[in-house]
Amino acid sequence: MSTISRDLKGHEVQDHSVPLATNKHLLRWVEKMAELTKPDRIHWIDGSQEENDRLLAEMVDSGTMVKLNEKLWPGCYYARSDASDVARVEDRTYICSLSKDAAGPTNNWEEPFSMRRKLKGLFDGCMRGRTMYVLAFSMGPIGSPMSQIGVEITDSPYVVVNMRIMARIGVPVLAEIDKDIKRVVPCMHSVGMPLEPGQKDVQWPCNKEKYIVHFPETREIWSYGSGYGGNALLGKKCFALRIASTMARDEGWMAEHMLIVGVENPEGEKTYVAAAFPSACGKTNFAMLIPPDGFDGWKVWTVGDDIAWIRPDENGVLHAINPESGFFGVAPGTSVKTNPNAMAALATNSIFTNVALTPDGGVWWEGMTDQPPAECIDWQGRPWTPEIAAKTGAKAAHPNARFTAPASQCPTIDPAWEDPNGVPISALIFGGRRATTMPLVYQSFNWSAGVYAGATMGSEMTAAAAGTIGKVRRDPMAMLPFCGYNMGDYFRHWLRMYRRISYVPRIFHVNWFRKDSDGKFLWPGYGENMRVLKWIVDRVHGRALGKETPIGWVPRYDDIHWKGLEFPKEKFEEAMAVDVVAWKQEVIGHEELFIMLHDHLPPEMVYERELLICRM
Repeated sequence: MSTISRDLKGHEVQDHSVPLATNKHLLRWVEKMAELTKPDRIHWIDGSQEENDRLLAEMVDSGTMVKLNEKLWPGCYYARSDASDVARVEDRTYICSLSKDAAGPTNNWEEPFSMRRKLKGLFDGCMRGRTMYVLAFSMGPIGSPMSQIGVEITDSPYVVVNMRIMARIGVPVLAEIDKDIKRVVPCMHSVGMPLEPGQKDVQWPCNKEKYIVHFPETREIWSYGSGYGGNALLGKKCFALRIASTMARDEGWMAEHMLIVGVENPEGEKTYVAAAFPSACGKTNFAMLIPPDGFDGWKVWTVGDDIAWIRPDENGVLHAINPESGFFGVAPGTSVKTNPNAMAALATNSIFTNVALTPDGGVWWEGMTDQPPAECIDWQGRPWTPEIAAKTGAKAAHPNARFTAPASQCPTIDPAWEDPNGVPISALIFGGRRATTMPLVYQSFNWSAGVYAGATMGSEMTAAAAGTIGKVRRDPMAMLPFCGYNMGDYFRHWLRMYRRISYVPRIFHVNWFRKDSDGKFLWPGYGENMRVLKWIVDRVHGRALGKETPIGWVPRYDDIHWKGLEFPKEKFEEAMAVDVVAWKQEVIGHEELFIMLHDHLPPEMVYERELLICRM
């Protein structure tokens, strides 16, 4: 059937209402969803540049997007969300497994049958007056044995243009679906704001009532009421972590909230490591690390900044891919000083959400430059000046303001970042934000001890809520909000993976945030983290020494490469100190999580804790 039609002037135009796939299951599902949501029209996304340009132009006309100054920010656009729709809504995120036990105590659960009934009611007629976009996407390189496929139905063109950056989309993916070999994950999304005939649309449609729902057994995602990326770009946290973690458990691989970097020494030897850090722990900066003075000839390559899918090959070597094709990064704090590679990646063809708009048609956010602009329009559309900020404390950009940028534009993107077989992983790193107790770096004694380190990792809360500052929030493997099943079973899956691996990655824990008695950071962080990374890489290859402590192996002062940095030995030893008294308290803190997971907690975790106590 032809998808070309002609406009009134006789010019050829693409007819996007004609299905671009022949897969009968997909066609039937789209038909059913259209019957439920009742859109005015259906648009099959082909993923072309022309289509993207047209969608962006339509959003500029409707006021959803602003085209930025083409000379300053070529190909870039700006969006301002509703003030109630600015972040992930963890309290409205559900794992609706068949049993509550399967979801575990760290997830919100509701009985799947009643949740489906609720969703059917919400979605009934929710796309009236809007276009229903059918967007096929691949998480990972198209055709890779490590990739997975989904189809997102959405009534938000903002979602479509962002998904085009964050995943591989369109005709090539539909061709994969037509082969009918891979299981397809159906993803249903609506902003939840139908339009009556003649009703004018708003700049950012959304609904006060929000649901982000996952059905792990049927591999379905339903998202309602939000247009914000973490809730609406369903390939990201919803598919690539919550649903994929369940698939990974069932199929014997791992879906992890991890960055992936390749460390290349001057001799050209490259070692890949994956690292899990909770939010506000320098994840994107570490993914795009620039080696400091004293590291001539060293390079750090970026494979991914957020998610890793890890699978053992036929020889038992763990390989990882970045399932995404873009960065959905937090803008505030990102600058040429803190992360020049991120700034280069977002300089063109990017979408900015909830940052400030400058009078010259550019964007700005806190931390981007030392000197703020004399005036700008803030993320809520109000005038902002440094004087207003000094008086009221108002921020120009929302603290969770975002940039969506193509990964291919990152200057340090690894040449193998789209290798269909992934890159071999030699080390896994866990880390949190801790002012005390945790040393700068230590290596776990073995895989089981490493899983224990990841399972008990945490960050001190920085929110100024009464009585919470300094309290450690446990965030196992940085997966607490993203694991699609019982966290105790997730630890068991990690332990089981050991049997599938013949070359076992070494496991490390880092803490860049330890403070001295005056409350000052002991370690300079940022590029200097390369010194710790070099010790980790050298340990993997058996080239570096360390000393044994009750918690694992740690480097001595002379084991670190200090060229280019004056760092006193006493200060290093303070950052590396393993205080047995503090660690006894730490082990008691581990109990809190373990008691919550008790009926699913693998016995190995209890044994590891006992061993740790014995070593003290």
